[in-house]
Amino acid sequence: MQFASDNWAGVAEPVMAALQHANAGLAPAYGGDDLTRAVERRFAEVFDHEVALFMVSTGGAANALALSALSPPWGMVVCHAESHIQMDECGGPEMFTGGAKLLPVPGPSAKLTVESVRAALRGFPERPPHGCPPSVLSLTQATECGTVYTPAELTALGALAREQGLRVHMDGARFANAVATLGCHPAEISWRAGVDVLCFGGTKNGAMAAEAVLFFDPGLARDFAFRRKRAGQLWSKQRFLAAQFEGLLAEDAWLQLAGQANAMARRLAEGLAAIDGVEIVHPCQINEVFVAFPDGVAEALRARGAAFYPWITPCDETGGRTQRLICSFASSADQVDAFLKATADCVAAARKA
Repeated sequence: MQFASDNWAGVAEPVMAALQHANAGLAPAYGGDDLTRAVERRFAEVFDHEVALFMVSTGGAANALALSALSPPWGMVVCHAESHIQMDECGGPEMFTGGAKLLPVPGPSAKLTVESVRAALRGFPERPPHGCPPSVLSLTQATECGTVYTPAELTALGALAREQGLRVHMDGARFANAVATLGCHPAEISWRAGVDVLCFGGTKNGAMAAEAVLFFDPGLARDFAFRRKRAGQLWSKQRFLAAQFEGLLAEDAWLQLAGQANAMARRLAEGLAAIDGVEIVHPCQINEVFVAFPDGVAEALRARGAAFYPWITPCDETGGRTQRLICSFASSADQVDAFLKATADCVAAARKA
């Protein structure tokens, strides 16, 4: 009954096999290897677009470094109030951009809208040199509340960004889960919708430690190699980062792994929704389930060995009752069903108490 995070899962078999294969023999260091170049070509094929690829080992580094390439130190990054860059990266974006201001914007289920972004921008009129000029719109796909932007929604947000002179950054830590849910071409929710830089997540989807910063306009990446080096994110044995993406991208393993995680979350959400007194807080659209249990039930489930975390944000409307449960590619129907039975038992016991 482990639903704490998809980061708790191990390494998926296609990734481990690719790592073992890459371990044979010698290869040039610092990205001069054939595998790195092959993975860049493979990403270009997946997205049907030229990309400049930079691999790093953490999502926080990917986001912070990507934003540093898009915003000057005096710029402003528009993001959701529950976004990872706002809530969970310990000021990393501010540090790597040299001080760019984050403008958190609220919205239901962690989604921005054209209307909410436009309203936020109206509150910050140009006042040089006193006000920070908006420079970047940061979107999260899928969102921190487990919801997804449709291609149409992203296209509208991308058009607004262009109208306002903003670059578009996408935190795609769970981009694979979004594509698996939408069943669309990856391009439809990235560069075709106006995204300039995508931080493509691997770690939450079966990699050991691998994130890819993809620039759809290579011109924006002209000094990114130096930014990555200064951040301590240039791996000398980079072939082992590349190998992880080789394993994920081969035969669409990245979509199969994400699809399995999504399917288990749907099973979990549907089962929980059928238990009287249990509330599903956000639509379950990827591999995350946000739920509010009756009083005492979350504690009782943890006492039985279940692992999941409370979800506390400035936007929480449940009075601190929301819990987040995450499935991974390694989650099974038996694990889900065991948790559902335990939940039903704990709810029944709470009623009798």
